[in-house]
Amino acid sequence: MMGDRITAWLEERIDLSALKHLIQKKVIPVHRHTVWYYVGGMTLFLFGIQVATGILLTLYYRPSSEEAYESVQFIVTEVQFGWLVRSIHSWSANLMVLTMMIHMFSVYLTQAYRKPRELTWVTGILLFGIVLFFGFSGYLLPWNVLSYFATKVGTEVTGQLPIVGHFLVRLLRAGDEVSGATLSRFFGIHIAILPALTTLILALHLLLVQKQGMSVPATVERAQAGQPLRTMPFVPNFLLRDLFGWFAALGLLAALAAMYPWELGQKADPFAPAPAGIRPEWYFVFMFQSLKYIPAKVGPFDGEVLGVLGYSLGGLFLLLVPFLDKRTARGEPSPLFRWIGIGIIAYIVILTALGYFAPAFK
Repeated sequence: MMGDRITAWLEERIDLSALKHLIQKKVIPVHRHTVWYYVGGMTLFLFGIQVATGILLTLYYRPSSEEAYESVQFIVTEVQFGWLVRSIHSWSANLMVLTMMIHMFSVYLTQAYRKPRELTWVTGILLFGIVLFFGFSGYLLPWNVLSYFATKVGTEVTGQLPIVGHFLVRLLRAGDEVSGATLSRFFGIHIAILPALTTLILALHLLLVQKQGMSVPATVERAQAGQPLRTMPFVPNFLLRDLFGWFAALGLLAALAAMYPWELGQKADPFAPAPAGIRPEWYFVFMFQSLKYIPAKVGPFDGEVLGVLGYSLGGLFLLLVPFLDKRTARGEPSPLFRWIGIGIIAYIVILTALGYFAPAFK
């Protein structure tokens, strides 16, 4: 058969024994939380969609304030299936953030970050931060009204950080104001710097997952102490189930892109007033809404500064959870950290809902 001849040809030049051994021995634990294992693979699949559609869009996109909007308009109206590729790129970005958040909190709540998987968790949190920055940098590229003013507000929030705030604003904007230079800088970050960082950290993350294997929740581990854990082979059992999830995600993505094409809006005008009710993408809305509720002054401190510092400390907390949760590190249950995770999820959901629906009840 052709497949056997190709395999034999490769084996003469590349030692495939290690790969064969990996495929044969790799197993996946089977328990009531196994379903969460598929979300990580789905996130990886959506990232692949992002890469493929991003490359196609880059062939036509022109990163300047004079031509960015027109080039996206050309993609949407003139390039064959350009509107569909752009819609798939935009919708897959949102779905990727959603699946990554589900993956992150499922790992947190099952306390799969415990020893010896601390670095797996740290690389995952770094990837999540990069994905959020992907969304922030890519949002400006169409150079429409919403993206322009959302970027202006977002970079102003960054400027509230003490000591480094002004430096970070100038670094992001490539100057004091959001301009064509900002657009060019965001384009470079979006298609070069962030993909390079993602590739490096993702490779390390996958290597650590392969090295340590899939984590078993502490509750399952204690319940089956002294008994062999149920497992299934990665190939073909788990892989086929994973592929089914990918096809389901692809079907949802195609339906959303076809029925709800991503709108382009109006071209940005730096001299026009900001439109009423402007808000960032949904995964930043809870932060945006929180800052609206913080008073302008909290004692001697600026409210926005405290808000930004609070979110910075929250991100640092998530990054260092494996080292802070001493009980889980010893193999004991840690209700406190589990309830903290539930509280974070509730906070994000409630503040996001308020960001979308609170104005309607005013």
